[in-house]
Parts: sequence; structure tokens; C-alpha cells
Amino acid sequence: MGKTGSVTWVKIKKRNSNEYRLVPTKWQFYKKPGPNQKYSSDGKRRRRIRRSSKSVLGVKQ
Repeated sequence: MGKTGSVTWVKIKKRNSNEYRLVPTKWQFYKKPGPNQKYSSDGKRRRRIRRSSKSVLGVKQ
């Protein structure tokens, strides 16, 4: 575990509104797949899906 306040949070725009949510910097450009997108066509487990660059709003102030 990191020290208190060691995680840098990034704002990500929600799907259908002007609201945003916070994710760690590690997940800034990738998102976790849902149950229907978890496996690729050849059967491998998909761990990351590319996030839209328009949805990244920047670092939380």
C-alpha cells in the first residue's frame, strides 16, 4: 500500500452527462472490460480496453 495521498487521480467524463469520476493515473488510457467483453475471439482474457481520448479531462486539482 502507498502512503496517504500518493495516488494521482485523473478525471474521466461519464457516458451521458457532464459529470466526471476519478480513476488512478494507471487507468487513465485504459478501462476494464465488462462481462460481455472479457474474452477476445481467440479465447484469451482481455484485461484492458483502450479508453477514448475525449473522455480524459485531466488531473484532479
